[in-house]
Amino acid sequence: MPLDPAAQNVLDLLASAGNPPLEEQTPEAARASFAGLALLGGEGADVATVDEREMAGVPTVVVTPHGDGPFPVLIWIHGGGWVIGTAGESLATAKDLAAAAGCVVVSVDYRLAPEHKAPAALHDCVAATDWVLSNAAEVNGDATRVAVGGDSAGGNLSALVAQHFGDRLCYQLLVYPATDLTNSHPSHDENAEGYLLTKNSMVWFAAHYLDGTGIERTDPSISPLYAADSVIAATAPAFVITAEFDPLRDEGEAYAAKLASLGVPTVQRRFDGQIHAFYSMPLAIPAGAEAIAQSAELLRSAFGS
Repeated sequence: MPLDPAAQNVLDLLASAGNPPLEEQTPEAARASFAGLALLGGEGADVATVDEREMAGVPTVVVTPHGDGPFPVLIWIHGGGWVIGTAGESLATAKDLAAAAGCVVVSVDYRLAPEHKAPAALHDCVAATDWVLSNAAEVNGDATRVAVGGDSAGGNLSALVAQHFGDRLCYQLLVYPATDLTNSHPSHDENAEGYLLTKNSMVWFAAHYLDGTGIERTDPSISPLYAADSVIAATAPAFVITAEFDPLRDEGEAYAAKLASLGVPTVQRRFDGQIHAFYSMPLAIPAGAEAIAQSAELLRSAFGS
């Protein structure tokens, strides 16, 4: 399909800002630029409360919907290439999912690279998830109904968290996840430039995240596509979202195919005409609102609510 006009409008808006390519920026400058992009998510849906708290020493933002608990819980892990983004900048998405899925959303403010390289981010996400599984009642949550989800780098970390906890989680929501840090799939070249996330951006992100760690790009601790079949087969049912004009499209679809081939109940949907990050821009790109609505419907089903 052709590029969605709404997505093109976003690309035109960003081009008019005149910022240099991501790979020419410092992490600090890139974080400032990304904070502005978060405004396209709007304020998010109306919820009962938004609270900041630490879980096992990890900062989180806890979003509670209206109604009476205990609620199911979604651990939400924001995107940003392991280098940029915060739970606060992902708050609109967290609020939208909390309201639509009727769940508490725990958004994790994991440590960022290059100040904290791999595997620090994963350690934080695992620690926060483990805390929720053991202490859900403290946030009016139900420990028997806990899911994990995230977008982009957050999708990567969510897949890894799902592999770590297996059947202790009831669902995984992977939104254009990075599943193979070798950047070797055809979509990295087909969508290398012009669609917000670029091939060079992914190289920049991965370098900040991994350089100096000695971790190979095919290590399953960072690339969930390379995990053992037995580990992937033991993960929770999944919804995997990809975007047509996204360098990460093929690796996300490869991971969805592997999940399904190993017997994991999996829904995979490619949003044709869409770019990376559309999910977090529902006010600017209507397909983002559609994707959030489908996510919430599948989460409700997984939660039994």
